[in-house]
Amino acid sequence: MTTPIPLPISNPAVIGGLRCGRGERLLVIAGPCVLETAELALQIAKRLQGICAELPVQLIFKASFDKANRTRGDSYRGPGFERGLAMLETMKDATGLPVTTDIHEPWQAPEVGKVCDLIQIPAFLARQTDLLEAAAATGKAVHVKKPQLASPWDMRHVLDKLVAAGCRNVVLCERGTFFGYGRLVNDMRSIPFMQDLGAPVIFDASHSVKDDRSAPLIAGPTYRMSEPLAAAAIAMGVDGLFFEVHPLTATAPSDGPSMVPLALFEPMLRRLVKLRQAVGEIYPWSDK
Repeated sequence: MTTPIPLPISNPAVIGGLRCGRGERLLVIAGPCVLETAELALQIAKRLQGICAELPVQLIFKASFDKANRTRGDSYRGPGFERGLAMLETMKDATGLPVTTDIHEPWQAPEVGKVCDLIQIPAFLARQTDLLEAAAATGKAVHVKKPQLASPWDMRHVLDKLVAAGCRNVVLCERGTFFGYGRLVNDMRSIPFMQDLGAPVIFDASHSVKDDRSAPLIAGPTYRMSEPLAAAAIAMGVDGLFFEVHPLTATAPSDGPSMVPLALFEPMLRRLVKLRQAVGEIYPWSDK
């Protein structure tokens, strides 16, 4: 495979007042899987803000207003479009943090673009042309997760669509590839492969460890694998990390086993920052 010619994409990508890319501070996207209450969202956001203020990282708060792709029809999906956006806007006003959420249908993009600094495209929907074009039309930065069945170089076509629709601030995301039924594995080479396309790359350390089989091979919560995988991504020169966190993962209504307990997030992130600083002394992707 030859290295593709990069598309005319901004690198670093500009996300609100933040910059994500080579030579910039590590971007951390973190928050609960799904919104529950405005009070809980604000509690989590303030705690994350306090943690990241003491570290050489940039923080974007993430939470979903609707988990439209839940496996079971009776699973909790979230507060819905209008209430969810209102929660995100309230939290943003209270903290000053940039925010992101995922969209599932093109009609959602304009209103989400009024609140969010970064629009997230779920992996299952990354090839939906109308959805990508609607996200691009907001003028906001777009974060696209690589589909579980796609190769890293397949993301060239996603970037083609976004660039053609006028979007230059794009970040791509490695979040695992199907390995049998319900299991994901990460090919860490996908990080530099996607960076070769010209876009910064995020590593999703939470969805990469999800195990949807009825009898997982690893007993206990799967979030325990998030830190070593994030460390491997840092060693490969990733531009940012994505974590889902929650203060009470055991009772969280969505993705509890793969979310990092909020109480454990600070020491984990400190270790990862130290690793990035050490890696930066050897390789050319050190922080400014």
